Amino acid sequence: MNIETSEFHWGMVIDLDRCTGCGACVTACQAENNIPISEQDGIANGRNLHWIRIERYWEGEFPHVRARFLPMLCQHCDDAPCEPVCPVYASYHNPEGLNGQVYNRCVGTRYCANNCPYAVRVFNFFNPKWPKPLEQQLSPDVTVRSRGVMEKCSFCIQRIRRGKEQASLENRKLLDGEVMPACAQTCPPQAIIFGDLNDPDSRVSKLARSPRRFRLFEDLGTEPSVIYLKGGGHDHPG
Repeated sequence: MNIETSEFHWGMVIDLDRCTGCGACVTACQAENNIPISEQDGIANGRNLHWIRIERYWEGEFPHVRARFLPMLCQHCDDAPCEPVCPVYASYHNPEGLNGQVYNRCVGTRYCANNCPYAVRVFNFFNPKWPKPLEQQLSPDVTVRSRGVMEKCSFCIQRIRRGKEQASLENRKLLDGEVMPACAQTCPPQAIIFGDLNDPDSRVSKLARSPRRFRLFEDLGTEPSVIYLKGGGHDHPG
């Protein structure tokens, strides 16, 4: 089954005009997906572990300077460069447009990270640990990965599955906005919108057609499922 014939094609729109760089999405992703805490020494050696990061850019000249922020996460490319280089097929593409990662198949070659132009894959160098009492907040819906595997954003696939299962139990279609990853749920200015790009009436689909839209490194032909909106206006439907 390919993406065109799948019922869903999950995508995300990030409005850079709304993003304040607060980092709430980073914290929410850390908690939702059982991402271990990175200690100071590890960060100093480049061993930080985040599935999403906030990149900061400066615009203008002093004293008229403005900071711009760009949340960077796995782009879930339709033609992902990370997938064909994995020797054990741990990185794969599912029919709903998600770039998946099979942790218990990964052997940690890091070929996928080297081939990712967005530098959004991270290697888990250490056994996971959380200082007390943070170990009590681990999500039962997400596995705790052992050291030596590649990790990355999954669009909170556990929430996608839960939403589809609930809709199936109630014998109805999945509603727009019913599935929301942790980053979108937590974003104070609602700069992150998630949904089904196959649904022309969904919020994410409408925003994806905005004249402010752009995708990172679009000339590479990776066809990302994450779409950014340039600063300079607000066009949030609904």
